[in-house]
Amino acid sequence: MTRAVLHVDMDAFYASVEQHDDPRLAGQPLIVGWEGARGVVAAASYEVRRYGVHSAMPMRAALKRCPHAVCVRPRMQRYQEVSGVVFGVFREVTPLVQGLSLDEAFLDVTASQHLSGGAVEIARGIKHRIAERTGLTASVGVAPNKLVAKIASDLMKPDGLTVVEPERVHAVLDPLSVRRLPGLGRKTGAKVEAAGIRTLGELRSAPDAVLWPLFGRYSAWMRERASARCIGSWRASPTWRRAACAPVASWRAASG
Repeated sequence: MTRAVLHVDMDAFYASVEQHDDPRLAGQPLIVGWEGARGVVAAASYEVRRYGVHSAMPMRAALKRCPHAVCVRPRMQRYQEVSGVVFGVFREVTPLVQGLSLDEAFLDVTASQHLSGGAVEIARGIKHRIAERTGLTASVGVAPNKLVAKIASDLMKPDGLTVVEPERVHAVLDPLSVRRLPGLGRKTGAKVEAAGIRTLGELRSAPDAVLWPLFGRYSAWMRERASARCIGSWRASPTWRRAACAPVASWRAASG
């Protein structure tokens, strides 16, 4: 049986929860975070992202880009409550859930496919149940491994569903920007592009002489990731602990 992994990522989670709970915020350029000299953006709605605002940005810089943005303080208890509903949906589908944050997880649905009509139907069902129970949208990537599923889930946000069959992995990944590679980082991504490597296909085929000055002893590993061969271990199990979704882990994913 072909392995099937889903990466489910809630769309602009913190901001979407706030817009759902307060209809007056719907459609508004919304920033979730703390104001003040040291304030930081925890999450940005899609409306405010058009102005270049993103998570982890200093609040002052964000308000310079969008002076009319609406700012609200984070409500972690509420986000944890909604996250519990979302992860409840995941566990209805499979016990193999690997939480990455409050609003993001991998699901191995390989063994569930014959019961639910295939991985794509499972993904559609998860999106439907989440929307029905929380009023929020999620984007899902369906792929043969975790790395490809994670990249895929980000390609059609918000409310997206992207399927990458095993035989199409390189066709889908090769034209993508190297910045799509999880964990590369903005500064490293800029250095890689400055070296003339702009796509994952170019990274996959780059010689050691080009990669070594950029990644050193991790050069081969980066090439494997660009080739989708570095799939990572599957640590999820039916006894997966909810601690995997501790609030501290949700900082990055709230921007999805």
